[in-house]
This record gives sequence, C-alpha cells and structure tokens, in this order.
Amino acid sequence: MIFRNIYYLDESFAVRRGCVAARGDTIEYVGDSVPGGDFGEVIDGAARLLLPGLINAHCHVPMTLLRGYGEGLPLDRWLNERVFPFEDRIGGEDAYWGALVGIAEMLAGGVTSFSDMYDHCDRIAEAVRISGIKANLARGIVAFGEDGLYGSSRHEESLRLLEKWHGAEGGRILVETALHSEYMTNERTVREMAEFCAARGLRAYTHLSETKKEHDECVERRGVTPARYFEDLGFFDIPVTVAHCTHVTGEDIAILEKHGVSVVHCPESNLKLGSGVAPVAQMLAGGVNVALGTDGASSNNNLNRFEEMHAAGMIHRGVARNPELTPAAQVVRMATQNGAAAQGRADTGVIKAGFKADFAVLNLGKPHLTPVHDVMSDIVFAAQAGDVEMTVVDGRIVYRDGEFLLFDAREAMEKAAKSAARIAGELE
Repeated sequence: MIFRNIYYLDESFAVRRGCVAARGDTIEYVGDSVPGGDFGEVIDGAARLLLPGLINAHCHVPMTLLRGYGEGLPLDRWLNERVFPFEDRIGGEDAYWGALVGIAEMLAGGVTSFSDMYDHCDRIAEAVRISGIKANLARGIVAFGEDGLYGSSRHEESLRLLEKWHGAEGGRILVETALHSEYMTNERTVREMAEFCAARGLRAYTHLSETKKEHDECVERRGVTPARYFEDLGFFDIPVTVAHCTHVTGEDIAILEKHGVSVVHCPESNLKLGSGVAPVAQMLAGGVNVALGTDGASSNNNLNRFEEMHAAGMIHRGVARNPELTPAAQVVRMATQNGAAAQGRADTGVIKAGFKADFAVLNLGKPHLTPVHDVMSDIVFAAQAGDVEMTVVDGRIVYRDGEFLLFDAREAMEKAAKSAARIAGELE
C-alpha cells in the first residue's frame, strides 16, 4: 500500500508531509516525492496522520473479564479480596475470549504490539495468532518458602510456552520469562531465573515498587529496596523490563540506568489504585528507557493508549509545577519506540524504510482536532483512540474503519461477557 499526501512522524519523530509506502511486511519508502513502482492500494492521506504503532508495554489482557470489578480498594486489598478469587475461576476458554476482547480494544486504538504477564498463556497466544497483533508473552512465576524455579508448575508452563510459541507467526509472538514481584518470590527463584534467562538469551519481566507499602516492606524485610535486591541477585544482568516503579529512589533510578533496565510507566492504573505517581521525569533525565503501559483493564479500566499518553503528558507537569516536563514528542516516543526497545523488537517503533510496517492512521478531520497548529501536541493532548481509522501490523491491515478483518470481535465480546457473568455469579 502507499499513502500519499499524508502527515507522518519521521525517524527523528518530526512531523512531515509526504508519502509512506509498504511492500510485504516492511516499510519500503518514506519521503516527500511519490516513488515509482506498483505498491497496490493507493490511499489519499489528506487530513490523516500516520504514526508508529502504539506499544502497550504492560498489560494483563484477559483481565478485561474483571473490568469494573472490585472498585475503590487499595492494591493489596483489591488483589486479595477481589482479583485473586476471581482469577482462580478463570479457565483457558475464559482467558481466550477475554484476551480477544482486549486485543480488539487495542487494535481499534492503534496498538500493534503488547507485553503480557498472566495465566493461560497458551490461549492468549492463540488469540494473538488469529488477531494479527504482536505480543511478548510471559507466565508470571511466584514462589514462597524454599521453593525454587525448577520445581514450579508455572515454570513448566513457561517451558512449554517457549517451545511452542517463541518466535511463532514470523516473530509476531515472542516469549519472555517473568517473576511476579519481589514480595511474591524468594531469593533462590530470582537467582535461578537470572541464570535460566542468561543461558538461553531470554528477556525477563517483573513488577517493581508499585506501592509505597510494597517498597517499604522490602526495605524492612531485606534491608534494601526492591531494585537493589534484584541487582544484588544478578537479575538485572539479563535484559529486564519492570512495571510501575512508582516509589523508586534516586539510587534505584541509577541502578536501572546502569543495567539498561526498561521501565513501564502505567499512570492511569497507578492513579486509580491510589498507588502514586512514578518519578518519570527523573528517570528520563537519568537515561532510563521509559515505555508506557495500561496495566490490566481491571485497574485502568481500559486499554486506551491515547488516554495513557494524555495522562503521562499531564501529571508530571502538575506534580512538579513545570510545564516543560514530558514534552509531547517524548511521550509519543515512550508509547512507540521506547516500547519496542522494552520488547527487544529493534525493527519496529519508527516510521523508517527497512522497518516493519507497523503503524496506525488517525483521522485529523475531527472537531476536537481542528484547527491543526501542532500535530505532535494533538496526538498527546487532543486525539482519542476513536480517531484511529486503520491499524497495520507487518504490512497487513488488521483493523479498518471500525471493522476487525481477521476475527469476529462481536462473538468475542459475547463470550467474554458470559464468562465474566458466570465467574462473578460464583463469587456472590
């Protein structure tokens, strides 16, 4: 396909106007003139913007089943009193339909890839396969007492997931490893996970300092912060992504930068659960790769990346009383290029010849986007997920003008709603 006369973000994230052409799964041309050759469909880009596909770098996608369930509680009570009992009743088919609903929501909002840590990963992978989206999937490991990694049934699931799905669908599906958190694992498991990943060249994922209670209890229990704890055990010697970091210290930020750890900022989830505001401006200033995530639809309550960009662009200015923080271009990088780096996907996240054709097309001809003075600012502070007209993954149109081209989203919504109603009924 070739887009003519369209606004686009070039590889330096400057706004340009010209042509973008894709052949197969790759962007073949980006520039001012119209290239020669037949690219198939020609699309008029008037009043349109083409931007890199958004990357949701932290999600628990089947938790669409819990959207709006367990409202008004702090994280520890929300998990123990509402989420964990509900999750205990989620079966593989429930997770599949919940994942498809979440994927539909993301595709309709310009998301081309997401990172997920959850249960029933085999069924999530199947939802990813049929929908056309990309995903980094991981089975979260928990371990208490003296148990280690290799005696864990969850690790056995992870091994099966790696064997079946890692690199599947032409690399659309990648498998990572994951520790749930410092407070739900032990030292032996952390060390063994680091060794396991190092031996196989795998990436890892965990939650880190999501709440003050979690952070302070680690210091009380272990004498160090969660970030220092993971560093001391060698966990940060492998490629790692950590979610939240709402209460990291200046020393923690230096540790994350030293080891090249990617941080996923989830502003709306952290605000809704009353967990706080991550010191993202300090992280960015300290050279940390910061991406954006929504967390699960149970704590957000949506998977809308435009809302997440909006929040990330706003709250740090308000907290610091400094309107120069988190400029729009930096927020868009967090939502795209930085997310790709966190996923270990070096061939996406930028509109550039030779990169994967992963992008979204926005309709700028809307009242809330008129007039256009600053396109980059409009992306972060004015655009809505509903402005996305097309989402393309590996050169294949997967969503266009309200239609999902590879699966029946209506069926997924009906099946997911039945699963959620059944489980909620069992808990009454």
